[in-house]
Amino acid sequence: MENTEEHRSILFLSDTQAPMFVERLVLRAHQNKKATQIIFAEILRIRPAVLYWLGDIVSLGYRNNKWRIIDQFLLKCTEVRTAVYALMGNHDVMGRPKKGARNFQKRFPDHIPTGYVKTTDRIAVVMLNSNFGILSAADLVKQQTWYEQTLEELDNDSAVDVVIVTCHHAPYSNSKLVGSSKLVQQRFVPPYLKSQKAKLFITGHSHAFERYEFDGKTFLIIGGGGGLRQPLNTSANRLPDLAADYKPLFHYLSVQRKGNGLDLTSFCLKNDFSGFSEGYHFEIPAEIEEVPEPS
Repeated sequence: MENTEEHRSILFLSDTQAPMFVERLVLRAHQNKKATQIIFAEILRIRPAVLYWLGDIVSLGYRNNKWRIIDQFLLKCTEVRTAVYALMGNHDVMGRPKKGARNFQKRFPDHIPTGYVKTTDRIAVVMLNSNFGILSAADLVKQQTWYEQTLEELDNDSAVDVVIVTCHHAPYSNSKLVGSSKLVQQRFVPPYLKSQKAKLFITGHSHAFERYEFDGKTFLIIGGGGGLRQPLNTSANRLPDLAADYKPLFHYLSVQRKGNGLDLTSFCLKNDFSGFSEGYHFEIPAEIEEVPEPS
């Protein structure tokens, strides 16, 4: 792999599904398919080391024709040597879950339905399946056991500096359509809070950019890959979104490691679709000084 700054970058993307007819009856479209294509082109221009795709890749995973644009993009990612790892969203298994899961697995052979982990630049990304309704009781137990053990192992792994936990459904969201996932709160959040190295929990599902801090840990929603914008709760009982003033239609996330901390930038598509701008930036600071490597 080329030793360039661009090739060391790590990108996260979610909710690239094209709008469905029933969705367009209640939500306004904004040239969503075109926006997704522009995001794809930008990713190929950047040529990141890895793209982590957090579900709802397509609108209906069981329909083969929905994957054509995705297949073209994945082929080009291979050509520019960008690794792509994904997890399943609800749209990927909607309607006919088994066929949707098969179509998904063809495109993402590294994917494991009960959770898997990939490491880039000493950042371990744990990818979980929050489609609990399509998992058997045995698979639910398998994933939970694996998840908790994996976080413990990563905490003790000297080759890993920081851990990011991901799934599709957001544990906390102000979306009026999908809201917060109580099951993710119950199953995935406690081990994340317990982990020493886990600093960031990223999801999609809510078609917005949202940022929360609970119990000293960061929760981020990046559902701006092309799905229809969802209305957010703005009432007095809303969750305390730290990015309340940053609500772009379309966006992706760039992550870089700084010691055992993280530097995060959300790039948003300009309103006239002419390119991207740095829309939101923040850091999760390192907790200890970086130990220099021996010469």
